[in-house]
Amino acid sequence: MAEVIGVKFKETGKVYYFDPAGEKVEKGQMVIVETVRGTECGECASENREIPDASLVKPLKSIVRTATAEDERRLRANREKEKRAFAVCEEKIAHFGLDMHLVEVEYTFDGSKILFFYTAPERVDFRELVKCLAGIFKVRIELRQIGVRDEAKMLGGLGICGRPFCCKEFLHDFQPVSIKMAKEQGLSLNTVKISGTCGRLMCCLKFEQASYEHLLKCTPKIGAIVDTAEGKGEVVDNNLLTGMLKVRLDRHPDAAPSPFHRRDVKLIRDARITVNKDEIAALGGIEDD
Repeated sequence: MAEVIGVKFKETGKVYYFDPAGEKVEKGQMVIVETVRGTECGECASENREIPDASLVKPLKSIVRTATAEDERRLRANREKEKRAFAVCEEKIAHFGLDMHLVEVEYTFDGSKILFFYTAPERVDFRELVKCLAGIFKVRIELRQIGVRDEAKMLGGLGICGRPFCCKEFLHDFQPVSIKMAKEQGLSLNTVKISGTCGRLMCCLKFEQASYEHLLKCTPKIGAIVDTAEGKGEVVDNNLLTGMLKVRLDRHPDAAPSPFHRRDVKLIRDARITVNKDEIAALGGIEDD
């Protein structure tokens, strides 16, 4: 077992483990740590606790110190400098006529490097832009191209459900999302209905998938053959959440489908859920990250 604290560097960013170096760190307290990007100031997201060694990525780095009032002033000053850097970079992008969209600017805590995050439809030759920015700010400049999902996570907003973006609120890492998930969850394969503001498949399809997979195991799928109290028939509609089925009975093929609950039918032969090439083509590659 090892004593650790959890530290995050963004409001909804991933939590990283650090050795508290014998200090008692309270949740919400700022700490100074060494990262691959250099010295950074992060917020304690979880207080001192012990976790199994197998859960850690070795070697575990120790915190440098808890943040002082001066450290926190520097952090606030960096946030102000980021606003100026953003405006300057946008101006220079327009000056050089580059096809790129600036999303966010970050100063490292020690001010030795500025990171500019941008989106672009294709690769951008930004060598002249980097030279220009380095001449203005006199520090190391790094430009990073990000995807549209990363952009949505950074900027935030409201989803079609009316709630803040999941990626901004609590999702630390993006997981692959597939069109088949949408189909298994009974959603209409309509680009507008199953894609988020970023234009990719909604992240909620992934973290809700486990519940739907459980329900699919105990609910006959559309096209399944079942035995009911009124005879054998084919499932023409189902509601995974309520368990209600609509079954077209063999003895009354022209009548309206009869309602049954999944617990009141016996499965004879289940169906499979597949996504054909035409459906994938119609959705215009919204699976791509």
